[in-house]
Amino acid sequence: MGTSPVSAMVVFIDGKPSKKDYRKYKIKTVVGADDYASMREVMTRRYSRALKEETALPDLIAMDGGAGQVNIAKEVLRELGLAIPVAGMQKNDKHQTSELLFGDPLEVVPLSRQSQEFFLLTRIQDEVHRFAITFHRQLRGKNTFSSKLDGIVGLGPKRKQKLLTTFKNLKAIEEATVQEVAEAGVPYEVAERVKNTLSAPHKSDENCESIKDNVPLLKSEKS
Repeated sequence: MGTSPVSAMVVFIDGKPSKKDYRKYKIKTVVGADDYASMREVMTRRYSRALKEETALPDLIAMDGGAGQVNIAKEVLRELGLAIPVAGMQKNDKHQTSELLFGDPLEVVPLSRQSQEFFLLTRIQDEVHRFAITFHRQLRGKNTFSSKLDGIVGLGPKRKQKLLTTFKNLKAIEEATVQEVAEAGVPYEVAERVKNTLSAPHKSDENCESIKDNVPLLKSEKS
């Protein structure tokens, strides 16, 4: 359905975010909303590349989830011959940071909710959630922009990109004049077709609201 599933990784060093090390991933091999399979794909891609490029490895990988997510991470690391500790950051029914899982077998690490350690866990989970949502919204916006302009005669990928660069979103094009659209780098007659297309009801409009809140956002790993 073109829901653009994504995964995200944030990195904290000495308790502080290292944004230059953040990574975001489009899920490539998984069909449908399969959380575990998506995490397996991203973990494999991330650490296979780290081995190939001989980049620094984390002291700890904290999965956004419970035992299932932790076990997936451990399996991938074992297959790659890596010995990196893995913890789980589990949330409660209200989607709030609840507890830290660690060990073999996994056990709850007792942490006071007023402790600096618990505050750090909450910050990490909030940060990866923000990072993943921002990435997903960017992709969804680009996909929506592209799909609504599909099939317009004379409007190929390069001209679509010119419109995206100039107007940023579809609403801006809808509010622009034909002349303003043409000045973005497309022939006048194509600009007229663009305006006519956007003024007509789009077959996918009725689905947009129901899709947007049901997209799987997969925050696979943080180190």
